[in-house]
Amino acid sequence: MTITHAAPQTGEVPEQKETWTGTAVRRKEDTRLLSGTGTFVDDVSLPRMVHAQFVRATVASGRLLSVDLSEVRRVPGVVAAYSAADLDLNDITAVLDRPIEEFVPTDMPILARDRVRFAGEPVAIVVAEDAYAAEDGVEAAQVEYEVLDAVPSEEVALSEGAPTVHDQAPDNTLLDVSMFATEGIDEVFDSAHYVVRLDTRSSRQNALPLETRGVVASWSARDENLLVQTCTQVPHTVRTAMARSLGLAENRVRVAVGDMGGGFGIKCVVGREEIAAAAAALRLGRPVKWIEDRKDALTASFLGREQHYDTRAAFDSEGRILALDADIVCDMGAYSCYPFTAGIEPLMASAEMPGVYKVPAYRVRARGITTNKAPTAPYRGVSRPQFVMAMERLFERAARELDLDPVEIRRRNVITQFPYTGVNAVTYDPGSYLEALNLAEQLVQDEGWYELRESAAAQGRTIGIGYCCFNERSGYGSDAFAKRKMSVVPGYDLAEARMDTSGTVVVSTGTLSHGQSHETTMAQIAADRLGLDPTQVKIQQGDTERIAYGWGTFASRSITIGGSAVSRAADKLGEKLMHIGSHMLETTPDNVELHDNTVRRIDDPDRAVSYVDIADIAYLRPNLLPKAIEPGLVGNGDFDTPGDGTFSNSTHAVVTELHPGTGKVEILRYLCVEDCGVAINPQVVDGQARGGIAQGIAGALYERITYDDQGEPSAASFIDYKVPTAAEIPDVAISHLETPSLLTESGAKGSGEGGTIGAPAAVVNSVNDALRHTGVEFDATPITPEQVQQALEAHS
Repeated sequence: MTITHAAPQTGEVPEQKETWTGTAVRRKEDTRLLSGTGTFVDDVSLPRMVHAQFVRATVASGRLLSVDLSEVRRVPGVVAAYSAADLDLNDITAVLDRPIEEFVPTDMPILARDRVRFAGEPVAIVVAEDAYAAEDGVEAAQVEYEVLDAVPSEEVALSEGAPTVHDQAPDNTLLDVSMFATEGIDEVFDSAHYVVRLDTRSSRQNALPLETRGVVASWSARDENLLVQTCTQVPHTVRTAMARSLGLAENRVRVAVGDMGGGFGIKCVVGREEIAAAAAALRLGRPVKWIEDRKDALTASFLGREQHYDTRAAFDSEGRILALDADIVCDMGAYSCYPFTAGIEPLMASAEMPGVYKVPAYRVRARGITTNKAPTAPYRGVSRPQFVMAMERLFERAARELDLDPVEIRRRNVITQFPYTGVNAVTYDPGSYLEALNLAEQLVQDEGWYELRESAAAQGRTIGIGYCCFNERSGYGSDAFAKRKMSVVPGYDLAEARMDTSGTVVVSTGTLSHGQSHETTMAQIAADRLGLDPTQVKIQQGDTERIAYGWGTFASRSITIGGSAVSRAADKLGEKLMHIGSHMLETTPDNVELHDNTVRRIDDPDRAVSYVDIADIAYLRPNLLPKAIEPGLVGNGDFDTPGDGTFSNSTHAVVTELHPGTGKVEILRYLCVEDCGVAINPQVVDGQARGGIAQGIAGALYERITYDDQGEPSAASFIDYKVPTAAEIPDVAISHLETPSLLTESGAKGSGEGGTIGAPAAVVNSVNDALRHTGVEFDATPITPEQVQQALEAHS
């Protein structure tokens, strides 16, 4: 049931609801976003603003012999053009606190200097009076290269005598770690009833936020401040990196994020172009705008997902897993992203691959390799769609060989007792792994899909059913990130709640929304704590001047960590309200409570004082405040998830039909049973799941960027990069379970990435189930119509 609330008129105080948590409150953001009155980076226009574009490398690997910008500067409308030598900026270097044999740090220059390492790497920046003149200037640049042999793939990178992308990494390996190796694991495999080995792969993808990257940078002589208006998920991290690269004190840089059209992880790292544009603004004394075009976004932005898993699993005769052995290779492209480094994907996979299953013995080697391709950044789910697919494929293969039902083999292996500390040294908080699996199977049965699958075969139709059972670690705290040995440890978050004289509240938070409805859900959290209506709470986010430090939004951390910090800040404000209110009511603070915009006596509820009256004293008549109470109404809070974080869980079930003649994979039904703890706003949770599932389906069936032998990318437009539309994405039926977290203030876990994590494995398992009569199985994504058609034809 969706409950909507109209905004109060001036002077009108809404009646308090019992609780806003768990209510599908209408999104506060929608009015401006749907009416076109939002403010995105490209909407920013400042006096004397100029426009920037980049000269980009036309080869994937080469020595940079010369960069001649003299003709560029003669192009009408061009204001300036700068190379790396002109700007002389400090490099970006992402570091892990690991020995050199485990991790090799590499410098990423803001503009290429001496060497180019991928096609599309920025070589120079051109600034002009308008965007068209900037593009004309880019065309006039003369860049001379000594072309070198490229490293376009894992096979080339790890081959003997391969060319090197970085001199510091002669074997093209930036990270090589073996985090777990259970003693005696080889003997377990030797004595196992059945051992399955699989080679699974995922292709390189683009996260495709609707809004590409962009920035407007301007220097204020009055404030002696560089204002950077950009679309980033991590404004404070950008501020730190930008200040260091530009050689400025951090208090001279302000990063502000307005409305943002998606991020999905590629905007939670620091980009080079934003820093170069800011450097140009400082030199010119004029605002500089750069908006990434779609071609550059597809070829030269941060990419993700290209991974290879060589895995073995040992099972007993009853289908119980005995051991897991994995060799993981993640192609991280040309550079380590800041701050997460090239270790972000291999370390994630190593730490979490056992997932929802009781794995007694575990050994893993994980490598992050470098190639002459655009660098990899975290993309929604970060390795989990890939290692979950590897795990789910192992169980599917084992079920087939052991003649077990695919759901039953999972049922025998999922974790059922909590808290559970796995072989990966991770402690899982309570979840509903078995319950979600059972409910998903029941829904498939109740809707008659098993009967249809069997009857369809007699009609010449090819239908399959696939499952995926997984968890999502959300709300990584400092302890969890520290285990990766990151030199930058993003974990805690801060919040402030401030009430003004009207009795309404402004909440400032270190997290920010790029589509997750934080203005609504954070307001619901604060409103519950303070006895307000969400319309009386305004959320400020994405501004480094509003909060001392924050780690932004990624990894489903905003409600778990940021929301918990908001809860604590609201509680602190509530304590001050009760202290002042009890003084006004001539009682003690422990005899009052917050209710419906008032502080009222517990022993005499008819006696109450309004927030407006309290604020009047706190700000305008401080002489009436109780002793030792400072003027104003402000509460500050911080939060850091303890231990290994929270774990949401889900089971996805997919029904597909394969069409002979075209090889088309049609999704007939998509069922999702999810448990993210307490859902602050169930409608928002459903939206996150559906959006994530759409991206997961895209990876399973459509999206792929390939490279030729010289490292040239195949997809420079949507003509070549296949993106599913609404016609290809089915309706998704979502069922909710609720296992409240004991680690967060609201009981919420996280829901931002689960849809993406489960979809590839569920879709692949469904397609393979449909092909069971052919003997063909797919273990790499995306599965193309050509592959499906060949499998069907070979059997016909």
